[in-house]
Amino acid sequence: MTATARPASGHTGADITGVDLSRPLSAADFATVQSALDRWKVVFFRDQDLDHAAQIAFARQFGDLTYAHPHDDAPPADHPEIFTIDPKRYEKRYGKGFREAVRKRQYSYFAGWHTDVTAAVNPPAGSILRAETVPEFGGDTTWTNLVAAYEGLSAPVRAFVDTLRAEHRYGGSEKPAGDSEYARRINDNLLVAVHPVVRVHPRTGERALFVNPGFTSHIVDVSPRESRAVLELLYEELTRPEYTVRFRWEPGSVAFWDNRATAHLAPRDIEHLDVERRLHRVTLIGDVPVGPDGTASELVAGRPFTADHKVVVGA
Repeated sequence: MTATARPASGHTGADITGVDLSRPLSAADFATVQSALDRWKVVFFRDQDLDHAAQIAFARQFGDLTYAHPHDDAPPADHPEIFTIDPKRYEKRYGKGFREAVRKRQYSYFAGWHTDVTAAVNPPAGSILRAETVPEFGGDTTWTNLVAAYEGLSAPVRAFVDTLRAEHRYGGSEKPAGDSEYARRINDNLLVAVHPVVRVHPRTGERALFVNPGFTSHIVDVSPRESRAVLELLYEELTRPEYTVRFRWEPGSVAFWDNRATAHLAPRDIEHLDVERRLHRVTLIGDVPVGPDGTASELVAGRPFTADHKVVVGA
């Protein structure tokens, strides 16, 4: 069998069949996956039998991998590239009030949308997420196409946002306050960068909006009021339903997204249910974003996000 890609929506996502990700991709299958990823920004695979090592091996065919996560000090033994997404894991670390604290920070519909680790000066190029245990219903993830969102703006607005830059910081627009373990972990492992609001994709040459509610704190060199107004406009555009695709997870499902051209929304519909949901992610090391005028991103705090990342754990 050979890999076949079929679009999953009008702008975003493609389902790929006819490929076993536990084995090295043939040249033809690699080209199919890469082409679909370039065109549709996120690709989906079903019924894959992968463990940590096989997931890492598949991902390495597309580039080098980062450490698990900027704030994760306990990835699986012998697999420092794996970041496990499991709400019960967070509760064990930060306490049962952690979810409620996060919910209070997410004060608007936009707040759950994010592009992974854009607080780094070299945000990840892509992410590959594998489902191990998922509930029988609920827990879907949604992606949006940031190239389509940029192209959906009027020409004068595109010309305007092409000139802007924005600060991204871990913790979003507000620095976590207090002396909780969560606040200490964020502040002791600070990541802050200034990126172009529009980045040029290094592979396709397309322009994409590069702001997101999860990490963008403000537009630089404008007033706070102006920054809020501009970001609200852009967030409304990038979360328009017509740019999105929603994925229903099953055990063995794999999603591979281009982190330079997408934002995604984690599920919020199962937080009141006592269900298991455990997925594992690996992340491709990214390049430094460049804007339409050729200006590159700037590091403000922290260091580039690479394989040798070290996490400071506060006392």
